[in-house]
Amino acid sequence: MGEYKIFLVEDEENLTEALKAYMEKEGWEVRVYPDGDSAQNAVEETPHLWVLDIMLPGTDGYQILKSIREKQGDIPVIFISARDQDLDRVLGLEMGSDDYLAKPFLPQELIIRAKKLLSRVYAEESGESNKIELNNYFIDPDARTVEDGENDNDLVDLTTKEMDLILLLTAQIGKALSREDIIERVWGENYFGSERAVDDVVRRVRKKMPRIHLETLYGFGYRVLSS
Repeated sequence: MGEYKIFLVEDEENLTEALKAYMEKEGWEVRVYPDGDSAQNAVEETPHLWVLDIMLPGTDGYQILKSIREKQGDIPVIFISARDQDLDRVLGLEMGSDDYLAKPFLPQELIIRAKKLLSRVYAEESGESNKIELNNYFIDPDARTVEDGENDNDLVDLTTKEMDLILLLTAQIGKALSREDIIERVWGENYFGSERAVDDVVRRVRKKMPRIHLETLYGFGYRVLSS
């Protein structure tokens, strides 16, 4: 996924640090606002995504969302809240948030939601897509996501290494890659562990994406076939 700018508005320090670390791991630029007033002062700017808590010191999330919609139009917003979940969800969506997460949640859940939202919004804007369709999986190398077309286009939850492997193999359909090649291109030249790490990742990918024809070439490596 491209280098997106994310504005994170959250007053819980531990949660902020965790979410920021996960988002920066995706290559995103993250700017943190620990209270509503500082976030309100930033609504003239244009990030790619706001992640916005409702309960904040100073200006609350509802007012910030209203200002975002008045000044920034359709920039996507994910609301997060630990209050009355049903009420917050309804009000947030009615006011124009694009998604909602109830606390407590895992940071990875936010990453998955954010990836899907960013991919949809900015692919639509550009009118372009580099997605690879394979056995009704839709693999997006820019967004680093895989959607399952036979399961309501839900995202397949892949780890970083699993995603790296599937992107490497599906970018070269039919080409056999040795374990050594895969290690160098996925783990890096400085990796000193066992090549069995490749087999472990392949096994997990096959379990999560059972329709992918990921072929073992015994004594050599792997390749993905088109059917």
